[in-house]
Amino acid sequence: MNISGTISEYEQFCKWTYTLHQLSENEWHSPIREGKASIAEIIAHLRNWDLHLINVVIPSIKKGEGMEFPNFDSFNSKAFQYANSGVSKEQLLQEFSSERMKLIEILNSLKSEDLLLEVTANGVLNCPKTGTPYSLLYIIQEFTEHDDHHKKQILSFLD
Repeated sequence: MNISGTISEYEQFCKWTYTLHQLSENEWHSPIREGKASIAEIIAHLRNWDLHLINVVIPSIKKGEGMEFPNFDSFNSKAFQYANSGVSKEQLLQEFSSERMKLIEILNSLKSEDLLLEVTANGVLNCPKTGTPYSLLYIIQEFTEHDDHHKKQILSFLD
């Protein structure tokens, strides 16, 4: 597991979102596919997960406790509500960028042993898909893949 490469990749997504400032309001708020979220909702969703890492997961790991993640559906629903609350595209993109860079700073300030420390995620020691022990770095790698999934969805919609 390459720590600096993983954190750098996480930061690159933030830089890519600058391209979204040029979108029309219609592109920003239209579902990317029928029954799917809009780009605004996706960015709000990613911002909420970054905030969860900053405010819940990292403090928990620093205290020597496991990571806790909320019910995805209700958590994501709150993000979608925020995206549709009248917040402007510029404000939401700025908030996302600001929170992501704050998270990057925190990750860069942590010792490698804190990033690699094996901890539980909702009480589970290993990822059920890969069998890999959970650590903050592993979760950041998962979130990087999650970012990439949404980036591909957005690019496909905009094509």
